[in-house]
Amino acid sequence: MTAPLTPPPPPHDQPSHDAWQVPPADGVVGAAGYEEDGPGMKTELREAAVIAVAVALGGVLLGVLWWWLAPSVPLVADDSAVYLKDSEGEQAIGVDGTFTLLALAFGAVSALVVFLWRRRGGVPLVVALAVGGVLGSLLAWRIGIWLGPTQDVVAHAKEVGKGVTFSAPLKLGAHGALLAWSLAGLVVHLGLTALFGPRDPDPFLSPYETVPPSPPA
Repeated sequence: MTAPLTPPPPPHDQPSHDAWQVPPADGVVGAAGYEEDGPGMKTELREAAVIAVAVALGGVLLGVLWWWLAPSVPLVADDSAVYLKDSEGEQAIGVDGTFTLLALAFGAVSALVVFLWRRRGGVPLVVALAVGGVLGSLLAWRIGIWLGPTQDVVAHAKEVGKGVTFSAPLKLGAHGALLAWSLAGLVVHLGLTALFGPRDPDPFLSPYETVPPSPPA
């Protein structure tokens, strides 16, 4: 008679694996490579404050460009009043359009610079772009008026004389243009973040190491 065959014992170098393993304590687990989600809130708030101030100071350049590029509105005076020299002219619309186009360009450039610096989104950055854009537009508006012709139209008309053409004060008729910078900055920054920003980890990916199945005995 022959002895019954018994299965060989499992090799001693085969490691045993538990169904549940404790993840490493260094915060980076598995192949997913989880990392800390951005800087702390204090750091983000400091950076947001710097961005808001820097964007607002850009309004100085916007105001100078608006004063330089905006078309002049010609006025003429007689013995009784001051009139538009060209009543059908579109210079006043051009003044508003110039400010709006410049503000849109400044918003896009500021959003691009902020994204290249931080390479991620975040509520503080978005709020900083919006607040800085509004403050920069207000600053540009006041600087353009200050650099432009005097606001005292009657005194200016008396100074140049009757029948002489002079420029009207720089005026922003459409106050909604003050929001163009912020809107352009938000749209461009959100678009860049969606296209090129870091991706969130897969919520369905297990935070534990994947263990290959052991071979059957």
